[in-house]
Amino acid sequence: MAIELVRQEGGTARLRVRGVFDFSLHEDFRRALEELDGASGCVVDLSGVEALDSSALGMLLVLRDRLGGDGARVRITGAAPGIRRVLEISRFDKLFQMD
Repeated sequence: MAIELVRQEGGTARLRVRGVFDFSLHEDFRRALEELDGASGCVVDLSGVEALDSSALGMLLVLRDRLGGDGARVRITGAAPGIRRVLEISRFDKLFQMD
């Protein structure tokens, strides 16, 4: 599975994504979201992502909404420079904490 959800202490979950983050991961992403019930925040680890498309951006927005929208504690980490640039162009650095 290219998306893996790992629970952490304090109710924060870690979502690891590998490969190409696109619509082909939609079902894996949906299953991971179902397991997020009760999580107070999420760290999205993109260190294994080679590329992403607009459907990946949409999935990240769904995650943010699921965890509380503007008050959500969602952090994106490990994005390669090219992936980070796409996120910044899309203004995701304004919606998510990014390392």
